[in-house]
Amino acid sequence: MTTAAITAPAPSSRPIWFVLLCASRFATSLSFMVYAGALVPAMQAWGMSAGEAGSIQTAFNVGYALSLVGSSWFADSLGAKRVFLCASWATALTGIAFAFFARSAESGLLLFALMGLTQGGTYAPSIMLVAQGVPADRRGAAVGWLLAAGSLGYFASIALAAWLAERFGYEAAFIACGLGPLLAALLATPGLLRRPNLVAGGGARRLRGAFRFLSDRRSFLLTAGYTAHCWELLGMWAWLPAFLTASLAGAGGDGAGGRGLWIAGAIHLSGFLSSLLMGRASDRLGRRAVLVAMGMLGAACSFTIGWIDGMPLALVLAVAALYGFSALGDSPVLSTAMTESVEPGSLGAALAVRSILGFGAGGAAPLAVGLVLDRAGGAGDAGWGWGFALLGVGGGLATVCALLLPADRPDRS
Repeated sequence: MTTAAITAPAPSSRPIWFVLLCASRFATSLSFMVYAGALVPAMQAWGMSAGEAGSIQTAFNVGYALSLVGSSWFADSLGAKRVFLCASWATALTGIAFAFFARSAESGLLLFALMGLTQGGTYAPSIMLVAQGVPADRRGAAVGWLLAAGSLGYFASIALAAWLAERFGYEAAFIACGLGPLLAALLATPGLLRRPNLVAGGGARRLRGAFRFLSDRRSFLLTAGYTAHCWELLGMWAWLPAFLTASLAGAGGDGAGGRGLWIAGAIHLSGFLSSLLMGRASDRLGRRAVLVAMGMLGAACSFTIGWIDGMPLALVLAVAALYGFSALGDSPVLSTAMTESVEPGSLGAALAVRSILGFGAGGAAPLAVGLVLDRAGGAGDAGWGWGFALLGVGGGLATVCALLLPADRPDRS
């Protein structure tokens, strides 16, 4: 295994650039879950089947995957800072376009795909910026903070979108959340002005060199685990809000605002806590132990939640919160472990390969679940049960990959 030694001066505990980077991640995420939050009203307004609705989220995921690949690849040769800022401003433009012009299934698919095609460029470079500026013994916690900020943005996105969509229509939800990336660009730009734009790279710039990291057992298993993790996570993010909306409506729950808050809290506040706790836990307990625990718990939730529709609402929300916690808990650990397994000059290319595999699989998951629901005759007990069980296959494979990882020890330096 090759251990990446990112040489950078140790920053203070909360440097301003890192705080603004996390704030930018929050604002960008305001648009990430807007379609999922407004899915039910949008389906009704646009007359879509479950498969058609899933295809729009899949288009976003595919665009996001392509953006991840391109931004990760060029971050080695152009610098993570430069790529991140360019992607941030491009996402601000596509976010505005989606907010004001997505008014049909066709325009929604096109514009949401374009937003994914730009927004993915803010993800991997932001992780690379953390890897360049935070020492290894605190990197898991730092990546956890970054992804937790994203989860908090997802919470705000889905809560606001669900409330606005049911009260004022999906158009209001699209406008309110679609402007988030503009705020993100305005926050990130001044924070990174004085940060160096580190340019590395070499053999990884060539296509053959980009796959060299997969010859290392740990890097290969981390990439395979990330691919399985994305299948489960992105499918869950797309369809769990609709499942909970149906459960809350069937139980005669709160009005539109209350439903949005319950849904967002169950999925994304739990994910916020998970990113914070699991990143720090991996610094103390080791990456492998946390990945095994989160993989097993996520798979168990996937195979369970679809079959408890109609049971007491408190139980459904509790399992949903555990689902959100476990499905996201391995994200900061997988990303941190990858920065430690790959040479700094090849990190962008490695993240590019990982992204196309992970988000390629994850991009197909919402469509696959939608097709299962259509074949089952709608979102009844059997439909939800088999749909989420399909996502659980990813959680099970991620667990196997984690179990096969070489034993590691926390970095005590």
